Amino acid sequence: MSSRLSDYDFALPESQIAQAPLAERDASRLMTVSRSSGAWSHRRFADLQELLRPGDVLVLNDARVIPARLLGQKAGTGGRVELLVVRPAAQHTLTSAALGEAPESLDWVCLGQASKGLKPGQRVSFAGGLEAEIQEALGGGEYRVRFQAPAGTSLAELLDAAGRLPLPPYISREPDATDAERYQTVYARASGAVAAPTAGLHFTQETLAALEARGIHRALVTLDVGPGTFLPVREDDLDKHHMHPERYTVPESTAMAVNAARAEGRRVVAVGTTVVRTLESATDAETGRLRAGPGETTLFIRPGFAFRQVDLLLTNFHLPRSTLVVLVSALLGRERTLEAYAEAVRAGYRFFSYGDAMLVSE
Repeated sequence: MSSRLSDYDFALPESQIAQAPLAERDASRLMTVSRSSGAWSHRRFADLQELLRPGDVLVLNDARVIPARLLGQKAGTGGRVELLVVRPAAQHTLTSAALGEAPESLDWVCLGQASKGLKPGQRVSFAGGLEAEIQEALGGGEYRVRFQAPAGTSLAELLDAAGRLPLPPYISREPDATDAERYQTVYARASGAVAAPTAGLHFTQETLAALEARGIHRALVTLDVGPGTFLPVREDDLDKHHMHPERYTVPESTAMAVNAARAEGRRVVAVGTTVVRTLESATDAETGRLRAGPGETTLFIRPGFAFRQVDLLLTNFHLPRSTLVVLVSALLGRERTLEAYAEAVRAGYRFFSYGDAMLVSE
């Protein structure tokens, strides 16, 4: 087991970083890799139903991406400011209900950058009459920000008017009308994420119906994906890296479905690393059962981690030297992960959010 981030590096041509989605969601390629043998195969995502079994529980993250990127100007100087709304400060929970509250009653944690920096007390104006004041520098580029707007206006309304979809930094273009649909899963419903749970972007309603017809059960969790999913890791020593907190909710129906599957020897298939972190974070340490309810996770899954809920993982291809590659390596093994990624590069797979998929099987 390696505790150095540099041991999870690989060569990736820039031309293989997907800049836009394919015309059809399920037209993506799907590479399968066996945990037991390391053998791989090259398939299409539409073949997924053939690779799963009746009785499997497919767990998906239903988080919806909000237009959380705000571009504004400093009061007085007109200097450029960019904020990424990450999560409510203090006790507030980032849910559809919280987004509907009047923003003047809430402080929010934002990632911020500006010409000549940001300081407490600075005021910023955005489109649509939205204003903000920097309250406190929290470190790591985060600030506590108080938004102000006409009484009765919700943050959701303000973000819809002034915000932009926060595409990851490796997509070198501004979002367009296509992204408004395609950078959301077809089952997204719980607003609050600043990045998409990208393993789910391949699913269509037809794919989900075909899986259900085959006897594959579907369950949902919500994890509001934060910016830590695409921010660079600055420490080579993984022992020194701390994950950004992310909030999650496990419905009672999902806890029941997963616990029943575990008890009956059926498989749990996590769609994406966010689902893995949710399921493993919400596991009772004593009983091993999945707990229903809300929570917050900073879980960093690394090789040597004892998985208690997840049997299979459906995921996209991730950034070199990222916590996501480290997580995949915890399930598949570092050497096999890097071998599989080298094969994916050789075979021309598309990487990252709008890229192709990989199924880590038994």
